[in-house]
Amino acid sequence: MLKSDGFIKQSFPKYTNHRLDYSIFELMLHVKNLHFSYYDQPTLQNISFRVEKGEHVCVIGESGCGKSTLLKAVYGLIDIAQGEIFWNNDKILGPAFQLIPGHQKLKYLAQEAELMPYTSVEENIKKYLSRQYPEKSQQRCDELLEVIDMVGFNHRKVKNLSGGQKQRVAIAQALAKEPQLLLLDEPFNFIDNFRKNKLRRNLFNYMKKESIACLFATHDSEDMFAYADTALVLKDGKLLANNTPKNLYEAREDFYISSLFEEVNTISQQLWKPNSNQNLLAYVSDFAFAENGKIKAKVLQNYPGKKESLIESITKETEQKILFWHDHKFRVNEMIRIDFKDQGLLTRLLNASSSQS
Repeated sequence: MLKSDGFIKQSFPKYTNHRLDYSIFELMLHVKNLHFSYYDQPTLQNISFRVEKGEHVCVIGESGCGKSTLLKAVYGLIDIAQGEIFWNNDKILGPAFQLIPGHQKLKYLAQEAELMPYTSVEENIKKYLSRQYPEKSQQRCDELLEVIDMVGFNHRKVKNLSGGQKQRVAIAQALAKEPQLLLLDEPFNFIDNFRKNKLRRNLFNYMKKESIACLFATHDSEDMFAYADTALVLKDGKLLANNTPKNLYEAREDFYISSLFEEVNTISQQLWKPNSNQNLLAYVSDFAFAENGKIKAKVLQNYPGKKESLIESITKETEQKILFWHDHKFRVNEMIRIDFKDQGLLTRLLNASSSQS
């Protein structure tokens, strides 16, 4: 790996950091060569990244990859073994060096939020608003209730709320503190799907409007794709990629990274290059049934979906499984032909793999 100004640059070019000149941005958070171990077990290894004013950065990866630990380290809840974390020019220290963790301009919302259960929703939010200007505080409280889609819940006791509603109140409470950087750890975990989409739009639109930077951990690629300017991909405590979600999705070069977006097919290039011993990575959505398709396959199973069926097939030539979507079922053991929907994409993937070999 190459290093520049303390920033890790990965060996594969499509996954290197896409922001090359930081001097043109207003830097807020700078994490340099961060290491952390839990009972001598490395949890974070040589993590470096930056967050600019108003930027939304997603930390994504499988369970146990270090997402929550990274957020705790950034906020100063744990003592790091090596490295440095700066908020502007202030060094963020762990509990061994600072009695009250964190920085006044940073706010951290954990998966298990701490609320006052026997007081109202409004009181929980107003706790962090000015008491000198009650009208302004009420106006701001109402605005935050609208952000979390809980208008009319002002006087409801927190103890009588559902888990998802409590999480939404905790989000409003964090915003009431007027942070410049908000740290969110799986913020939509306990929220119903029909509420989640509107809440996500409201929250991230509000933070953009107020120029609030956000570092949020998630396992949901929809959160990353829709609301993150930048994505940090973690695996086993290591930073695999730091790039835009769009670039990561389109690359199709790393199985782990690609599988964060959707299910991935691993296909032998022998289907197009008889002498090749390499594989291609392609999403389920990249393939389609085609009467004159290049790939001959046998149908193994049909899995009904909301709009289309997921078809599991096996190629005749290489005996590799290919999954793809189709608008109707096939008979099991039926021989069909499939192909890439976009032949330009296929050409790009073949050329990219040839240049790397």
